[in-house]
Amino acid sequence: MKRNTLVLVVVLGVLLLVAVLVMQKPGEISSTGEAGDPLTAVDSLALDRIEINAPASAVVLQKKGVEWYLQEPLAYRADQASVASLVHDVRTLRVTNIVSNKPEKFGVFQVDSTGTRVRLFAGGKETSSFVLGKATTSYLEMYARREGSNDVLLVSGASAYVFSRPVRDWRDKNIVAVSRESIADVRYQYGDTTFVLALKDSVWTIGGEKAQADAVNTLLNSLASVQADDFVDTVMAQPPRLTAQIAYAGVQLNFFFIKQGEKYLVQQSGSSQWFEMQSWRASQLLKRKKDLTASAR
Repeated sequence: MKRNTLVLVVVLGVLLLVAVLVMQKPGEISSTGEAGDPLTAVDSLALDRIEINAPASAVVLQKKGVEWYLQEPLAYRADQASVASLVHDVRTLRVTNIVSNKPEKFGVFQVDSTGTRVRLFAGGKETSSFVLGKATTSYLEMYARREGSNDVLLVSGASAYVFSRPVRDWRDKNIVAVSRESIADVRYQYGDTTFVLALKDSVWTIGGEKAQADAVNTLLNSLASVQADDFVDTVMAQPPRLTAQIAYAGVQLNFFFIKQGEKYLVQQSGSSQWFEMQSWRASQLLKRKKDLTASAR
């Protein structure tokens, strides 16, 4: 009985070893799972330029004053939250293991030209550079290599997407950003039909009729922060027919419905940039009088 038990234990151990070897990809070893040294030392306050060269895109982010801007492949204000997320992840990258030091293995871990190269600058001088490779089978860690080193490292603490966003996701998608308190009236125009939602004596009204408080509250939140879904950078020979206009807080939004794709092109007064907005998002802004009046309940 004891002999049979021993045989079973040995067989089970062999099977477990085979399973581990089969599940691992060639050239990979297991992580110790212990957090170690940071991949790179970063002074987030001194950081003023970031260059990212990913297989699908390349961007250059430049800090001007306290804000970040895209410099390449085009000049545009950057999405500040996306850049903050990037800086955070760079700071939290931790080395958990060294998996190889053989240059011929770089391709296996995608820490060669097939990886994402990140260069950091402070005061106009490059402070560090590294290449991020593929994710592990658990997707909780990635392979990386410091520039000039042959060591292929296993790192944790970051998301691969943060470093490989498409260009449009690095751009600031805000069309309008104002405080709710700055909105005292909202003027709508649909062709020849116009109406004004106005605040009078602490009460929102439309043409003397009391507006529905909940509907107005939701609308004001939407108007205070209007975001696009995408950007339209091509020059249009002839803009589509105007669908609606909304004017408030010193800005005017022009909406042009595009039947193909059920979306809107949007342009804000004072800006030459065109934006794309999905219908569901536009519907939060494009209200009719009946949608806002108390009698509509």
